[in-house]
Amino acid sequence: MTTKERFVEYLKFKGFGQTAFEESAGLSRGAIAKKTGFNADSIEKIAMACPDLNINWLVTGLGGMLSHSNNEEDEPKISYTKGVPYYNVDFIGGFDLVLNDQTINPEYLIDFKKYNDATCWCNVTGHSMEPEINHGDMIALKKIEDRSFLPLGEVYAIVTTNDMRTIKRLGAGKTDDTYTLVPSNKSPEYSTQQLPARMIRTIFQVLGAVKRF
Repeated sequence: MTTKERFVEYLKFKGFGQTAFEESAGLSRGAIAKKTGFNADSIEKIAMACPDLNINWLVTGLGGMLSHSNNEEDEPKISYTKGVPYYNVDFIGGFDLVLNDQTINPEYLIDFKKYNDATCWCNVTGHSMEPEINHGDMIALKKIEDRSFLPLGEVYAIVTTNDMRTIKRLGAGKTDDTYTLVPSNKSPEYSTQQLPARMIRTIFQVLGAVKRF
């Protein structure tokens, strides 16, 4: 397959017309249809107009059609040298016990730039926070050591003094010494609950969630 044939394949994949692309990218009319190959100037214009196109693939045919270099930091990656520990356990099922056991090693590290200040990653089960956090997701948790001020409206993973575990959005309580636990799921089976502040034993801020990969 020639460079132009590969580029036509890319245009079809993106749903672009050849003439419309030539005009928008500053290529001469008919440049794509000509039998001669692209010159360096044309390749440069194509690269500028198609940031997701893998130019190495276009020219040599090696690699994939699309380049992910522009958003590489925006995707979680499994690593064994860099990132945040991932424990293949469910938060509701006693994750904090595993985290406190120094003899248990994480499965691997997750390198995800925007959540790399997390304490750890673990799994989620249950449906009370859907569609914000779905059953089977992996969540990034940041342990909060100083509980004197907890911003309301954020999602937290909480372990209570009677060993209950829950993931909910934190709202103002009915009294000064309570919080309201707010589920995202609007189904009638899920409702808000009052939680006395004194019953919070351990609390993590949920920085984000991703699908299991």
